[in-house]
Amino acid sequence: MRVCVIGTGYVGLVTGACLADTGNDVWCVDKDEEKINKLNQGVAPIYEPGLEDIVKRNLSGGRLRFTTDIAEGVSRGLFIFIAVGTPPNHDGSADLSAVFDVAEDIGMAIDSYKIIATKSTVPIGTTYKVKEIISSKLQERCAADVEFDIASCPEFLKEGSAVEDFQHPDRIIIGTENGRTAELLKELLAPFTMREDRFFVTSIPTAELIKYAANAMLATRISFMNELARLCDRVGADIEAVRKGIGLDSRIGSSFLYAGPGYGGSCFPKDVKALIDTARQSGVDLSILKAVDEVNETQRDYVFSKIRDYFNGDLKGVRVALWGLSFKPDTDDVRESPAVAIAKRIIEAGGVVQAFDPAATEQARNILGERAITYFDDCYEALRGADALLLATEWKMFRQPDFDRMKELLSRPVIFDARNQYDPHKLRQRGFTYFGVGR
Repeated sequence: MRVCVIGTGYVGLVTGACLADTGNDVWCVDKDEEKINKLNQGVAPIYEPGLEDIVKRNLSGGRLRFTTDIAEGVSRGLFIFIAVGTPPNHDGSADLSAVFDVAEDIGMAIDSYKIIATKSTVPIGTTYKVKEIISSKLQERCAADVEFDIASCPEFLKEGSAVEDFQHPDRIIIGTENGRTAELLKELLAPFTMREDRFFVTSIPTAELIKYAANAMLATRISFMNELARLCDRVGADIEAVRKGIGLDSRIGSSFLYAGPGYGGSCFPKDVKALIDTARQSGVDLSILKAVDEVNETQRDYVFSKIRDYFNGDLKGVRVALWGLSFKPDTDDVRESPAVAIAKRIIEAGGVVQAFDPAATEQARNILGERAITYFDDCYEALRGADALLLATEWKMFRQPDFDRMKELLSRPVIFDARNQYDPHKLRQRGFTYFGVGR
């Protein structure tokens, strides 16, 4: 089948590459000429395990093409996926300008039947607005007889496992106005699941809301656990034991019950805020989600306060080694990263940061700059002479480090474990001063 994917970020590039990998002819479009040039050389602009290999394989096989010419991509594809960014506005609402710009471009380009599906995370009603824009452009061109259908196909990709998530989805949501569109989309996506029950066909507004609701639910679990962790710190309970205890309840399960420095990335923060804004515009007050957002905003301060309090409220000249800059492991994405946020607070308080991350250094450098922060290529070198270590991102390489070597390199054997990766009792036996989150 012929597919056009507009946008080559995490969602668009993974979608295009994986669809090409099942034998489809895919055109990926992006207005960023530098990004397209790199992709045409087989270089992925983002760090995502397995993605670059798929890009190279399908590029050389002629099934995957990259262009800045949206008209070319639209003319080639039967399916057109809109996968551009929807970043937050200052008021928390979703910035849909890129989506609507793409809709105008599609309306100016289509000359035959297309299925146009929003894959970007968008508020309820956006896909219908896309339809209106395309129809308006067709009328302007005196081409109102050109047929097209619309759909909402939200993605559920986790950064760091996006390729795996796309190739082995636990569900595929299709929001559509008619059965023909649903069947064609199911045919396109069938190679990724052999189970018919993995497809869930519903209305377009419902599909749009499902995406937001899923992310909001997961964010709620994280903020709930972070609030409990603060209580554990006060009463002497262990949040890890609490997590295990409630996770054994089959009604709850163990996923997304880990306390830490708060959630980050390109999805949870913006999607929670966008859902709150959508509800507000509809006259509904989502008080629980407002609290979820507030808890997350203050959790970074909570972790930072542990460091500041240990040094008696004065971080001037204090050197903090920072392990991890990305918002989660196996990605170079630093958007809304708790690690970056806490690093900023340390620097603003007069401290010095010695940072290491296996993938996200350059992205973090663009935000943090070079003032009062040094970036290292080796995690142990980042420890040398530091007054404390802050473990902010749970990369696998940090799980079983050489603690004896760490103790030698640190000027003080102090660990702030924002991800609760280490056993407090064992570290204290080794002579470390240990601070976790809720333990």
